[in-house]
Amino acid sequence: MSSTPKSTQKSTMVTSSETAREIFEKVHANTKRAKFGFGDKIAIVNVDPQKGYTRPDLFPNTAYITDPNQMDYINQISKLARAKNLPVVWTHVAYMGNAADAGIWGTRTDTPDSLQNIKYGSERHAFDDRIEIDHAVDAVYTKRMPSAFFETPLQSFLTWHKVNTVVVTGGSTSGCVRATAVDSLSRGYRTIVPMECVADKHESYHFANLTDLQIKYADVVKVAEVIARLEAYEA
Repeated sequence: MSSTPKSTQKSTMVTSSETAREIFEKVHANTKRAKFGFGDKIAIVNVDPQKGYTRPDLFPNTAYITDPNQMDYINQISKLARAKNLPVVWTHVAYMGNAADAGIWGTRTDTPDSLQNIKYGSERHAFDDRIEIDHAVDAVYTKRMPSAFFETPLQSFLTWHKVNTVVVTGGSTSGCVRATAVDSLSRGYRTIVPMECVADKHESYHFANLTDLQIKYADVVKVAEVIARLEAYEA
């Protein structure tokens, strides 16, 4: 019987005692890192600010708060964009009563808090009461998978509006925000993630994914930078 050959290579993976937050802060403070920057037509894509994820007082097992002012910031940049005739999009997640549209994602668990038990028209599906949606002009989509682009009209909506920059807010940072940001970059959009506008269940997931987004897929910026850009925007 032949033995399995042993590699002479050694792992080059960096190890560290730093926390995910500390690593993110170091990466974010690096002024030499190149940015994608803002283009000349911005859209705000607010990912899943629904009660099932934003109201831990109602749904303590699934909801989370990172920045207590997150909803205020989301409303502020959405209002600014709307005033400049820039597109604003809102998504939330829900499934059929029998979860037949949840796919493989709905097969791992089946508890009251399981993803596929966010039903159409339920309180978990409803947007947070603090959110200010203008149904006359904002696009609102129900999605079933992590990315806001997956099987929704978002791509064609942004194409029609000639958007080249997507600002992603919402939650979770490690889930639907990350998936949306990666899909946004993959489709050729400059992608911006205002850090005060995204949230997650645990700071480790939150900051680790902000680091990865910053290094690879998006510009992670202070919300003040987005506000300033929108205020200065001229059609």
